[in-house]
Amino acid sequence: MSGSDSERGSIDNPVKFKDQDYDSLLEKCLKSGVLFSDPIFAANQTSLGMPVDPDPKKAVKWLRPKEITSNAVFVEGTMGSTDICQGQLGNCWLLAALSCLTMHPTLFVKVVPSGQSLSESYAGIFHFKFWQYGEWVEVVVDDKLPVREGRLLFSYSRTSNEFWSALVEKAYAKIIGSYGSLKGGIISEGMEDFTGGIACSLPVSSRPPRMLWRAITAALARSSLISCFIQATSVKDIGTVTSDGLIKGHAYAITNSNKVQKGSDEVLLVRLRNPWGFVEYCGPWSDKCKDWDFIDNAQKTRLELAKVEDGEFWIGIEDFCRLFNTVEMCSVNPDSMTGETSDDTTTPSWTLSTHQGTWVPMCSAGGSRRYPRSFWKNPQFQLILSEKDVDNFDYGEDEHEEEEGEGEEDEEGGGVVAPVIKTNKPGEKKKKSTVLVELLQKNRRQKDKVNFLYIAFHIYKIPPELQNIPGSLDQQFFSKNRAVSRSGKYRCIRSVWRKVHLEPGSYVIMASTYRPNLQGEFFLRIYTKTGNIQGFQDFPCTNNYTVTVMSKPALPEDQFRVQKWFDEKAGSDDRVNAVQFMNLVNSVLEKDYELPLETCRQLIFGEDTGGRGRLNRAQAEKLLTSLRNLQSIFFKFDEDSSGTMSPFELSLALNAAGVECDNVVVQLLWERFGAGELYLPFFGFVSCVARLQVLFDLYESETSEEVKDKGINAWLLKLLAV
Repeated sequence: MSGSDSERGSIDNPVKFKDQDYDSLLEKCLKSGVLFSDPIFAANQTSLGMPVDPDPKKAVKWLRPKEITSNAVFVEGTMGSTDICQGQLGNCWLLAALSCLTMHPTLFVKVVPSGQSLSESYAGIFHFKFWQYGEWVEVVVDDKLPVREGRLLFSYSRTSNEFWSALVEKAYAKIIGSYGSLKGGIISEGMEDFTGGIACSLPVSSRPPRMLWRAITAALARSSLISCFIQATSVKDIGTVTSDGLIKGHAYAITNSNKVQKGSDEVLLVRLRNPWGFVEYCGPWSDKCKDWDFIDNAQKTRLELAKVEDGEFWIGIEDFCRLFNTVEMCSVNPDSMTGETSDDTTTPSWTLSTHQGTWVPMCSAGGSRRYPRSFWKNPQFQLILSEKDVDNFDYGEDEHEEEEGEGEEDEEGGGVVAPVIKTNKPGEKKKKSTVLVELLQKNRRQKDKVNFLYIAFHIYKIPPELQNIPGSLDQQFFSKNRAVSRSGKYRCIRSVWRKVHLEPGSYVIMASTYRPNLQGEFFLRIYTKTGNIQGFQDFPCTNNYTVTVMSKPALPEDQFRVQKWFDEKAGSDDRVNAVQFMNLVNSVLEKDYELPLETCRQLIFGEDTGGRGRLNRAQAEKLLTSLRNLQSIFFKFDEDSSGTMSPFELSLALNAAGVECDNVVVQLLWERFGAGELYLPFFGFVSCVARLQVLFDLYESETSEEVKDKGINAWLLKLLAV
């Protein structure tokens, strides 16, 4: 299949970052004979994302590879994990992930397309591909690299004339925003962006050494990327070298596993790689350890033992478990997430469903369950599991179960809220369906800032009586029901995931930040072996405003007031203008509920005035009665009698007025009439209702079959933005 025939965002037809097309730019440069200079990620301080060094001797110059060394090449021989060395940037997490990637050629060429060279068809332009929230993105860069005092400022190759790793790093810095944004990160970020897989952390203490070795070996066999690190106990501990030659708070790539026979003993080993390219482990089974003297040459050859200071070394699994704290794995196959071996060939393959979403302050950013009045407003996604794929599943086997505890603490270590409900007793056997859910927050590592939100997701089971009701589940549901599963505590990292086993049925997945009203975008992906996943189905917006609000008769005192007002204020045409109508309305409404002139104009133009912008007596009486009724509805949601209500209550207030809209329409309505505000005033609510009434009336009078086929929701979404 050609790239043009492939789905947009696939590895064969990636999204062009900033609409830069590599092939056309390369052709243009080759024809003109001018080397490519990237206008988007220019050779300047902004791209570095770091303050200028006051020492003139440390000024940064941007040079092309052949300006750095005359025999520069893109790659020397073959790419290997020992090619990559870390420069003056705290991005060992990224380079460790890249080191892992070099061990898997089929995955590597996805990120680093073949056929690139510093000699043949050279035009100073290169391209790389990264996975970004469900899509593969192609990033184009020029080959100007930052140099300080004659050396590459950032990553470099142990082979000093090789530049592929420095160019990959530059492309990744471009898509993130700057080199400075690469400081400090979690290895799983790089792993996911290099493969499109799902990454997880595995505490070394979670299983015995031999079982952990088998898990690592199985994961490597499935082309998983694996890394590890030693937890630093404090900031000042980061980067310190232990007596064993290991670095605290530093990312290592796990590049191989193997075993050797030492006498009658079988020794299980793993091979690690330090992205620095030097500083190696000096304990048992290290490069220069005498343990190797007792191993025959055939075994040494099989292990490709190289006794050089290249940052790569072997270590016994028992010592590994004693010295390291965490193993990070990333696989494109959910079966590899725990690294367990399996001979099962009958289980159905995984089905992937993806969803893009946003948290909009005062609308769909409802926060955690600590905020029950707004939690239900978070984005909801429906999960339907039609059949089981795990027989005799023993409850308590889910991943991360040990992290849950009996309640859910917040990120600051505060109190505890209601625990996850246990659907059956420990040890009870029940048929289950396997689900893997991952929630990623988007675009939080930008320019020179990294600003991750505390995020989590919860899974609730939908009872049969609610399964066929359109729309999202309401506040009452979440106040009465507990989650059957969740991702764990809210965590300030890019992604959270969990693999769970659920009974067949209908569920809803809620994606949330810990605190409400935080702006953010997210990407949700769900793997299932059975059943299907879907967002909640949009239900057609309905309008019963006339019956609910306008059908109520006018109060006698309002009828008298309107007649008297018109007798005194109306013009020769027996009509009142917007200012006169505003004064009439505000003489009736509570002080905190008074309407501004613009809202009154909006109400008038919602009436059939013959284009004159003036109301007759009947129209004024009808509008005044409607406003009284809307005020009564608004009172119910104005808890402190301030004339405002929480925007999270907007959909409920609209429902009370006879207008039912799905979450997408309500979100746009809020963006149109209240974005940036903390509270919704009465006149804002009136504007929402008035705008909807005009659009509903226009839709009813529309004769276009195309418009009718698309439906009322598409009509509202199109015209609300106008």
